[in-house]
Amino acid sequence: MIPPFETFYEAYRDEVYRFLSRRLGLERAEDAFQETFLRALRAYPRLEHGEHLRAWVFTIASRIVVDDVRRRRPQGELPEVAVEDELPAFEDLAPLTDDLPPKERAAVVLRYGYDLGYDEIGAALDSTESAARQAASAGVRRLRKEHQ
Repeated sequence: MIPPFETFYEAYRDEVYRFLSRRLGLERAEDAFQETFLRALRAYPRLEHGEHLRAWVFTIASRIVVDDVRRRRPQGELPEVAVEDELPAFEDLAPLTDDLPPKERAAVVLRYGYDLGYDEIGAALDSTESAARQAASAGVRRLRKEHQ
């Protein structure tokens, strides 16, 4: 069952804002936050079930971060990001994963950049937990081979 959008928003807004603030800084986090929930609102009626909503909204937010970093990359170095937790910021993974196939890249970033479980990654990628584990593993193997 899918909860009303307001309930979904209330449940994840603070966590998503903290995530965006850590990745993009306070100046750009507000716009990214609004864009995240605007995209979620537009797609919400098409959801088939209410499972893995956290992974879904973090996938939207992480794509906005990727878009922001790509837009800003030619203008200079990547911004310094204050990390409150032990997780590596996406910016640390971006240059390493740029050449991976999209599904492997997403699985590696969601697993090692955002510490999502394989079940959440599978839901975000519209696949299974096993497929998410395989995509992350294949991506890591490819990265090891490329960087040896």
